Amino acid sequence: MGEVGGGAGRLVFNAMGRHPNNEPSRHRSAGNPQQSRRVAPVAWLPVALIVQKFGGTSVGDPDRIRAVADHVARTKRHGDDVVLVVSAMGKETDDLLRLASDVSGTHPGREMDMLITAGERKAMALMCMALHDMGVPADSFTGSQAGFLTDTTHGNAKILEVRPERVRVAVDAGRVAVVGGSQGVSTDNDVTFLGRGGSDTTAVALAHALGAEICELYTDVTGVFTTDPRLVPTARRMDRVSYEELLEMTASGCPKPSMRSVEYARTHGVRLHVRSAFTWQEGTWVDEREPTMEQAIVSAVTHDASEAKMTIAGVPDHAGVAATVFRALADLDVNVDLIVQNVSERGVTDISFTVPRGDIDRTLEETRKLVAEIGAVGVDADSTIARVSIVGAGMRSNPGVAATMFETLAETGVNILMISTSAIRVSCVVAEGQVEEAVAALHEAFGLADA
Repeated sequence: MGEVGGGAGRLVFNAMGRHPNNEPSRHRSAGNPQQSRRVAPVAWLPVALIVQKFGGTSVGDPDRIRAVADHVARTKRHGDDVVLVVSAMGKETDDLLRLASDVSGTHPGREMDMLITAGERKAMALMCMALHDMGVPADSFTGSQAGFLTDTTHGNAKILEVRPERVRVAVDAGRVAVVGGSQGVSTDNDVTFLGRGGSDTTAVALAHALGAEICELYTDVTGVFTTDPRLVPTARRMDRVSYEELLEMTASGCPKPSMRSVEYARTHGVRLHVRSAFTWQEGTWVDEREPTMEQAIVSAVTHDASEAKMTIAGVPDHAGVAATVFRALADLDVNVDLIVQNVSERGVTDISFTVPRGDIDRTLEETRKLVAEIGAVGVDADSTIARVSIVGAGMRSNPGVAATMFETLAETGVNILMISTSAIRVSCVVAEGQVEEAVAALHEAFGLADA
């Protein structure tokens, strides 16, 4: 076998006319037919560049690291170039957070990011060692070495730019680049952490910057499901889902992949393949839905039990009050989701909204200050709620979907506390104790097990 050029753009030819994965190549012989029978054909085939990301459970112990290294080695033997992104091993990030709490009650953001990202650095070095054992040359890179420039927000930094020159040089030399996920370097030259699920975003951003053909996100499940299979045994793995649908699903409770990574993939057109690192079977493909394709009315049912409902009662109904409330929460970096304002009666109204349950204490503290400032009556928090949602691109052109959802919940005895909609999603806030029953009933009502 020979090759011309290097890296993702190099062309491989095989005198036997076969691709390195042993599948016969398709080609047309040119010139004299007699001569073409005497001379072995030459197949020119572009080498694909694949970004593969493995989560914490996928690299959770030495056996799993070796299994992943073996998979990468097989991908290389098939003729593809690989850039590998790894998360911290198993529950290492949680262990580091616990260790920080054991050591000190003071957790400066800069030092926490330096500590947390050590987990990914450990995993990437061990992965390179396993690859070398298998005869695959590999180099590890931290986020900063891989060219990730971020803002200065510690704990949840945003990517500003990716300059993967060193990664590209390694790939062009025929080596596997192993990148520590969920990290970068800020404009102040400090190490930054991209937040939970940030390794997915690292992989997608690298795939875009390097022009990879595909970004494979390996996890502990076999793909994206029509609902949580732990709650509904008839949940079905989806063969394909659009960026838009998956973005709504991740925003309303689907845990994997991370919402930020799907948003990045949609913005930059990065094709995703969500699949299992334990079975290696075909997973769920994520890309743009063909406009001519028939779209399912409802594709999935999601749920989220990690939110709390806040209600500010007796709010004066005049211009600027809502802006005052939500600007103050935005400045605290509190992510407000569903918002409902009641019809005004006698010049006052109630405003209800949901926030992450982990932010309930500081949200309460801030809104109690705002009650006095805006002249409201009081504020109340309810952490015993959950959200159930239906998602589907076909909802745009099919009336009655919301009615079917509400009827199903009513027949199941589930009371709706709040409602929110988008073009392809309907969400209802319900009592947390009823959410599992609601998910199962909606999955059955929309025929998702048999779709």
